[in-house]
Amino acid sequence: MSEAALAAVLADPGDLAIAVSGGVDSMTLAFLADRLAPGRPLVLHAASPAVPREATARIRDYAAAHGWRLEVIDAGETRDPRYVANPHDRCFWCKTNLYATIRGLTDRPIASGANLDDLGDYRPGLLAAAEHGVRHPWIEAGIGKGEIRRIAAAHGLFDLAELPASPCLSSRIETGMPVTVGALAVVDRLEREIRAALAPATLRCRLRPFGIEIELDDLALAGVDRPAVTRLARAVMAEHGRDGEVRYARYRPGSAFRRPPGQRVAP
Repeated sequence: MSEAALAAVLADPGDLAIAVSGGVDSMTLAFLADRLAPGRPLVLHAASPAVPREATARIRDYAAAHGWRLEVIDAGETRDPRYVANPHDRCFWCKTNLYATIRGLTDRPIASGANLDDLGDYRPGLLAAAEHGVRHPWIEAGIGKGEIRRIAAAHGLFDLAELPASPCLSSRIETGMPVTVGALAVVDRLEREIRAALAPATLRCRLRPFGIEIELDDLALAGVDRPAVTRLARAVMAEHGRDGEVRYARYRPGSAFRRPPGQRVAP
């Protein structure tokens, strides 16, 4: 029934330009739109120092396997001082750059992978979407993340259905600290190396004013070789001209985000 609701939504706008990040929501939307929409969608992915390289590789692999019309673009957010300053509404400036870049490339209706669950959190990116007339087919069809995962599994997209949440690397940098290419490189490399060594269920490397905080799920936190990982973290930071303490903590969703008063933290 939910997929029928999505099909009804996709029948309306015609040929779509779908912004795909590499997560389950936008990728499943692109997969279904390629089959259900009246015209073939244009799939656009903004590769960036803030995007984990695994996400970009996943999109390229899916595009090759399923024949998507894919364009990998540069939205230029890391050159926008409003984004680099990392205010609490950083996501607004990220999405502003993304949707403006897409609009400069096509006059197709733009669609995002936002889902019903996103409406309950502080999501300044949705304001940017509204300013650019972006549609959210999952929301229009009344579908949340749990149902998206079920739909992905029903189509045999088990890698997507089971894909852990992985927000952009900028979300690891504490609000108010500049989002630089070097800072993003520290987070990216350290997470990749720790993940390869420990295979934790959950990992976030947060850049803090004191240095770096490595957040892990309880099992990984109990078993981590702290001296070895600390040496690794300090070496990676030094390569990018950074120093400071290395601390460990239990994973806390959105802990690098310093929200404005009265707003809920995004996951």
